Formats: sequence, C-alpha cells, structure tokens
Amino acid sequence: MVSRTLRRSLAIAASALLLSATAVYADDISNNLDASVDAVAEVMALNVGGPNGTSTLYVIPRKDDGKSGCNLTGQTTLVVGVASSDTAVATVSPSSVTFTSCGDTPALTVTPVAVGSATISVSQTSNSTDGSFNLAPATFTVNVTAPAPSNTAPTVILTGVTGVTGVTGGATYEIGSGPAANCSVVDAEDGNSTFAATLSAITGPLAAYGLGEQTASCSYTDGGGLTASASVTYAIVDTGDPTISLGSRLSAANAGGWNKTDVTVTWSCSDAGSGVVAATVSTTVTAEAAGQSATGTCADNAGNTASNTQTGISIDKTSPTIANNGVLSGTLGNNDWYTSIVVNKFTASDGLSGVAGTNPVSVSTGSAEGTGITVNSGSFSDVAGNSTAGIDSAAFKIDLSNPTDVAFSSNLSGSYIFGSVPAAPTCTATDAISGLAGCVVSGYSGLVGSHTLTATATDNAGRTATATATYTVLAWTLGRFYNPVDMGGVINTV
Repeated sequence: MVSRTLRRSLAIAASALLLSATAVYADDISNNLDASVDAVAEVMALNVGGPNGTSTLYVIPRKDDGKSGCNLTGQTTLVVGVASSDTAVATVSPSSVTFTSCGDTPALTVTPVAVGSATISVSQTSNSTDGSFNLAPATFTVNVTAPAPSNTAPTVILTGVTGVTGVTGGATYEIGSGPAANCSVVDAEDGNSTFAATLSAITGPLAAYGLGEQTASCSYTDGGGLTASASVTYAIVDTGDPTISLGSRLSAANAGGWNKTDVTVTWSCSDAGSGVVAATVSTTVTAEAAGQSATGTCADNAGNTASNTQTGISIDKTSPTIANNGVLSGTLGNNDWYTSIVVNKFTASDGLSGVAGTNPVSVSTGSAEGTGITVNSGSFSDVAGNSTAGIDSAAFKIDLSNPTDVAFSSNLSGSYIFGSVPAAPTCTATDAISGLAGCVVSGYSGLVGSHTLTATATDNAGRTATATATYTVLAWTLGRFYNPVDMGGVINTV
C-alpha cells in the first residue's frame, strides 16, 4: 500500500511535470475538424453501422519556446499515441503516429461501434527534438448515434485545385499561387456536393502584405440535422526577389563619357508578391573620379532584395588650369623693345578628364605696336565641359615701324671747289612708337671727288631709317700764268 507521504510527493511531482509541460510550447499538434487551433475538443458525428470518420493531424510551428522555425528538423522525430476513451463506443487507428517534419499529415480513422460518446486524444510517446509540443488541440469528441438509414452523417473533405494537389495543414504556399480550397461533401441522402471552402483572414506581423497564417474550413449540415466539418491551417510566404530596373541616370554623360556635376542614378522597383517597400530607390555620386559605380537595392515587404549596379560614372567638376609659357618667337631690340611680331605660348592642364581641343596654343601680337601690348590665351575646356577663362600674357613693348622724316639740317648737293665745301650737316627724324634715340650723318669729306652723305636715324627699339645726299668736290682749275711764268714747263726766273 502506497503511503500518504509518497502519494503526496507523487502528486506534487505530477503537478510540476504538468505545469512544465503546459507552460510554454513551441509547436501545436491539431486536427482539421474545424478552423480553430485550441484546446476545445471538436466534434465528429457518426452513426452506428455508418461510414467511418476521418481526421488529419498536422503541425503548426509557433516559435514560442525560443526555437526558430519548426521543431522537427534534421533527423528528429515526434511519436504520439492515439487512443479512444471508450472503445465500446468508437475505436481509432492507427494507435501510434510518427512526425518527422512539420509537413507530415497522418490520417486517423474512427470506427463507430455503439451509441454514445468517446474522446479521441493523443499523448507523447517519444520526442527527439529540442522543443516541446502542445497536443491538446488534437483532441476531439466522437458522438455516435443510432442507425438512421434515412439520414447518414455527411462526410466533408478539403481538396485543392488550380494546380495544387491538396491543401495541407502546416504547409507553406507562395503568395499569389496558393491553393483554391474546395469542400467535397459525400452524403447518402442529400447527395454529393462541392463548394468553396471558407478562408479565414490572414494573421501574423506581415498580414497587411498578404503574408502569414490562414485557415481553410468546411462545414456542412445535412437535411437530417447532422453536421460535419474539416479545416486546415497553412502559411502564405513570399520567397521571390523583387524586380529592379534602371530608371534614369541624371545628368547624362556628355559625348566624351564625362559629367561635370553630381550624378543621380534612380531605379524602379516592383514585386508581384508582398509588394515593394519603395517604388523607386536612388543613389547620388558626388566624388570626382573616373570609372565610378552606383548600386541600388530594392526590397519587398517580406525582406527579399534585388540589386543593380551601374558602372562607368566619371565626374570632373574642376576647370583646367592655364600656364603662361612666355615668348617662343620674337626679335628683341634695344631697351626691352621687340622689333618684330611676338608669339606667346600658353599651356593648359587638367588632372581628370583632360584638356579638350588644341593645347598648347600660340597667340600672336599681330600688328599691335606700343607699350603694354598683351595677348590672351583664350578659354580652355576639359573633356567634361568645364571651362576656364583666358589669361593675359606679360606686357610687351613692340615697335614694328622704322623712324620717319629723316632729313639733313642743310642741303649739301651739287659741286663745290676744293676748299669751299660747306661744313658737314646734321640730321633730324621722328619716331611715333619707341621714340627717336638719335640721328648720325656719315660720309662727309672735303676732299676732291664725289661723296655721299648718309643720315642714319635710330629709335629706342634699335630700328633705323636713312636718307642720303650726293655732292662733288672739284679740284682747282688754272686758266693762265702771267709773265714771267712760262707755261711751257720752264720755270722762268725773274
């Protein structure tokens, strides 16, 4: 005989075991007799001598004990025993079923024996998973009534159409391609019939996007008042990635493949399942460099993503720089004056897209004369289209004109008797550009013969101009001697 103390200890242990077993469960084991998943027993109506009843068991993952997803993963199994509370009223088979995955849906067959009620329940035989299971929702009641040949209890079966072979409890279906569940009724008196199953609202954190759990249920009451029902609960998921396509790339690159401003790339997002988080996404590239890329990522409401990368983005926002290389060609005269056209060279440089057009350039002063003469390089552009205004050269002094109005101070021309030649003249001149530096006369002589005077005027740049005059110095001419000088070559004496 078990002592009172032992009985008390066993009771406390049993209570603790029951509390620990019912406090937190990960996954439910339910039947498909109605749409609810709870501990309230559903009812199966049968007739003595009538057809057997059937029910399907299935697993609904709950994730309530910290284990992500279904408890039945890998090589794990759950074995449950199935029993009738009164085999004199109804029996059930098989007496044991094994779950190896959350997609298993073992069927139970209930055989009516006699009028009365019996409870069909399941109990855990073994569990090799890390989680626990709530078996209460699998319990249902069998009500067996007397034979009623005129009113056999109906049978309801859930079937799937539109390419789906069946609606399976605990299964997952892709959004937009889930089963169209139908109810097939077999009734000896009313005849067979088919109608659409009733679908519950989708529940879960993503229900607003058509994702979560849904229950398909059927209920039929025949003409004699007997009711049969069936239900399954399944999940609707979205595992497909959204679609991303290039919308625009602004501003567009120029013919050389360069941009001189920021580039914003925009993509369009679409999704046939749960819908996209945003209809468009964009990325702006601001850095100056060649061959950059931009990546856009579209996401749907289920967390699936798709990305696209655009390459070849080259940005140059900096204008070229211009260097004054000074004179290449030009003749430098006196006093820093140039006596010829001056050509100045300019060179541009650009560290990114490079200089477009002619580089370097040489610019001529042309016919310009005077002080402070400058030339401008003209603007330079790079391949990206950035422009730099031209710069001026250093100031040049340029005199392209010789002195003018060169003249002698006196007119020395014709013939003069030796000894009576006028004094040497001076000269004058003018110069409108660099100014006259001086005028010098050369070629003067009082000796017998022909002489050419040259007046040379020189301006401050070293340019010259000349004027000439020709004159002749004559020897003395002896006409005669007076006596007693003999002209015959004899010198007479007086």
